Amino acid sequence: MVDIAFDAAEAEPRRFTLSPLNRRRWQNFLRNKRGAWSLWLFLALFAVTMCSNFIANDSPLIASYKGEILFPVLADYPEEKFGGFLATTNFRDPFIQEEINAHGWMVWPPVRYSYDTVNNEIATPAPAAPWWLIPADERCRAYPLGAEDPNCTLGNFNWLGTDDQGRDVLARVMYGLRISILFGFILTIVSSAVGIAAGAIQGYFGGWIDLFFQRFIEIWTSLPELYILLIIASILVPGFWVLLGILLLFSWVRLVGLVRAEFLRARNFEYVRAARALGVRNATIIVRHVLPNAMVATLTFLPFILNGSIVTLTSLDFLGFGLPPGSPSLGELMSQGKNNLQAPWLGITGFIVISLTLSLLVFVGEAVRDAFDPRKAFG
Repeated sequence: MVDIAFDAAEAEPRRFTLSPLNRRRWQNFLRNKRGAWSLWLFLALFAVTMCSNFIANDSPLIASYKGEILFPVLADYPEEKFGGFLATTNFRDPFIQEEINAHGWMVWPPVRYSYDTVNNEIATPAPAAPWWLIPADERCRAYPLGAEDPNCTLGNFNWLGTDDQGRDVLARVMYGLRISILFGFILTIVSSAVGIAAGAIQGYFGGWIDLFFQRFIEIWTSLPELYILLIIASILVPGFWVLLGILLLFSWVRLVGLVRAEFLRARNFEYVRAARALGVRNATIIVRHVLPNAMVATLTFLPFILNGSIVTLTSLDFLGFGLPPGSPSLGELMSQGKNNLQAPWLGITGFIVISLTLSLLVFVGEAVRDAFDPRKAFG
């Protein structure tokens, strides 16, 4: 009976549980109300931007045509399916809309514009003001039937106005913020991984390896980063991954010094010496024994590194050396605000979105720093 009970206990799956120390850290994080609320708000904002295709799109979410269920938001359909001749269907075309409504129905997203959709029915020349700043008798003036037109609806109104090319600002903000956050996440993760690995090797082995790496980093960091970025970006074809690779050349050094100091301090601890005496491989000692202790101080910097990555992409886009022309970008929106002072909604929208995102990350970083503070974790 004892063996059976033991086997049954061993067969139960292990549940993920936090250690008492990590639970105390999580509680310290939650005690920082501003940081905790900032985390939830940032996650909610990120979740909304990840669903941008289903919130702002120039194609219906779902449609029924002659008994067939279609998902235009997920797939492109040839226009000949609806009696046209183009390779891709433009669902904003009144002819296509009449044809589908005559043989079925459509469900549109809340905003009927994608980031590159040009609104040809705006009441005023681009950049057009938000719809709630335009008199009611002028909002639908460009539609064939005026206010009685089926497309004169909230989904086709520009809530934050349009840019100087007639594209919806709200749609471009949502798509642009998604690109900025994803770019920041990828750059932060990859650069941190490279920096942590370099700092761990320097601090653990020391000697000539540490000396060589330190001299190389001193030379590398003395280079004018901004000028080199601008030169490379002006030579190579701009793109998400090209820009990511260029920024990775310099961003990996941010954590090297911190991780190196932690490994220099920990490599002479008793448990490290004991592991060496037992014949444990250096790679195992670095990854399983020293690195977890070094990561405590490193994690507090990650929100600030993410913050800096978003600022860098926004700055390059503002200068015109970032993402390809036409891409949704917060920096490009700020540039349009600078060039169109008669349209203050462009600069104000970009400023509010960027400042809100960066402020949330700063508050989260402060809460993480408090959570890993030894005086609070062991107090």
